[in-house]
Amino acid sequence: MTDTKPIYISHAGPSLLETPLLNKGSAFSEGERLAFNLIGLLPPRYENIEDQVKRAYMQFKSFDEPINQHIYLRAVQDNNETLFYGLLKEHLVEMLPIIYTPTVGEACEHFSDIYRSARGIIVSYEERQFIDEMLRSVTKNKVKVIVVTDGERVLGLGDQGIGGMGIAIGKLAIYTACGGISPAYTLPVALDVGTNNETLLDDPHYMGTRHPRIKQSEYDAFVDQFIDAAQRRWPGVMIQFEDFAQPNAMPILKRHRNQVCCFNDDIQGTATVTLGTLLSACQKKGEELKQQTVIFVGSGSAGCGIAEQIIKAMVAQGLTDAEGRARVFMVDRSGLLTDGMDDLRDFMKNLAQPLSLINKWNLAPNNNHPSLMDVIKNTKATILIGVSGKPGLFTEDIVREMVKACSRPIILPLSNPSQHAEAHPHDVLEWTNGKAIVATGSPFKPAKYDGETFEISQCNNSYVFPGVGLGVISCNAKLISDEMLMAASRTLADLSLNSQGKTNAILPPLTSLTEISRKIASVVAKTAIKQELAREMTDNELHTAIEHNFWTPAYREYHRIA
Repeated sequence: MTDTKPIYISHAGPSLLETPLLNKGSAFSEGERLAFNLIGLLPPRYENIEDQVKRAYMQFKSFDEPINQHIYLRAVQDNNETLFYGLLKEHLVEMLPIIYTPTVGEACEHFSDIYRSARGIIVSYEERQFIDEMLRSVTKNKVKVIVVTDGERVLGLGDQGIGGMGIAIGKLAIYTACGGISPAYTLPVALDVGTNNETLLDDPHYMGTRHPRIKQSEYDAFVDQFIDAAQRRWPGVMIQFEDFAQPNAMPILKRHRNQVCCFNDDIQGTATVTLGTLLSACQKKGEELKQQTVIFVGSGSAGCGIAEQIIKAMVAQGLTDAEGRARVFMVDRSGLLTDGMDDLRDFMKNLAQPLSLINKWNLAPNNNHPSLMDVIKNTKATILIGVSGKPGLFTEDIVREMVKACSRPIILPLSNPSQHAEAHPHDVLEWTNGKAIVATGSPFKPAKYDGETFEISQCNNSYVFPGVGLGVISCNAKLISDEMLMAASRTLADLSLNSQGKTNAILPPLTSLTEISRKIASVVAKTAIKQELAREMTDNELHTAIEHNFWTPAYREYHRIA
């Protein structure tokens, strides 16, 4: 909730108007304008936040292109954060695709071109000896959530260097808009370790360091140095790793997850929301997850993270670990992952199928690398998940083959942004005669088939990570465990089941994100307490803590101090 007590501040005049967390613009009262030397610096009209939101929305709608709408919203955020979140609260569904995927991808690609003002911190490897000084320069003394990126794997767009900062800013905006975490408690961070993107290196406007990415030993030490420094500056701060490439993402997480309150959103956040979506879809079919056979197209850290979470859920429903793994098949550009393949990364090895299995399949002679079509034909798969970043991989032939063995397949083309989706949901419904259960990673408009309108749920991390963050800071959790994330998945599925009577979507509407975040926060915190990762709290104490931490955009009265 927003505190109604007056704030005592020393800023005045132009410096107050230039402080986004404190600026009220035309909403400063007559008394405040006199006390803080604002007379003449503002138009003489006195407005409330509702008046300001109406004007800001009118200005927002004056831009036709999503990227220009994104630039406008960022300008509002950098001028008056309370107004920015008031605007988002009023128009969340419309603006979520503008501040987040898919538009944020374009903003990251053009980060240097559209740069207006500083937000967060960019920690350059060349300036690593000053890292403590950098963090001390941050005026926020109570940072509770950091989103940090090195920009190497931004959505499906690849290496964007410091342009990845756009994702960190967007994620934290959702933490506040959907999870109620005060913007005073959030900090976006970009680690500038160079870039291998030749377009950026040749771009005279690129604002990052102009050299290839540093070597691995230097990189590992630098990331660890930042995490240690962040913990010194804000002990216990929750760190979300964002858009790190797969060779680094899992090792960083493994190195720190048992010592620091942290998680990787691409690996764990995506796995959590996807599992919740699948549990909901299975409930829609009247079946259990343990009955399904799952194929992944794309075996990077995100796909493997989802697969491991699915296996854990199958085990929780009564299967053995081996039985769960026998139901999950990972396909990449070389075909099905098998234990006979070279160069499998550590996180892939436990998901590789035994060669003895495919020897029993109906395959062409000497085919040791079954294709996606081969796997579908031989496994009679019921779930198909795309995390490849390659558009159009779910062809008509592939989808129609699934329907031969499964009357209601669950098909999730999850790659972002929308132009990278493995299939368009309308096509999937057309090819399955409207029988498929579909969710996507990016937003798509409702699809129509045979006179029926199908709502396309967006299997988007924004359903879960704001609630996880709210739960963590409400109970001061020491770590983020697999069980906490599993609890978030189950809660999302339960909330989805409750909403299915009103729509054919498999996830609740985005308009309910704030309430979803509160409920996920509660179960995440209770799980942390049960695991002794947080202090004991009664249900009433926890509810009070969640509501206390749930910030809403409203102006407070200011009193001046000398």
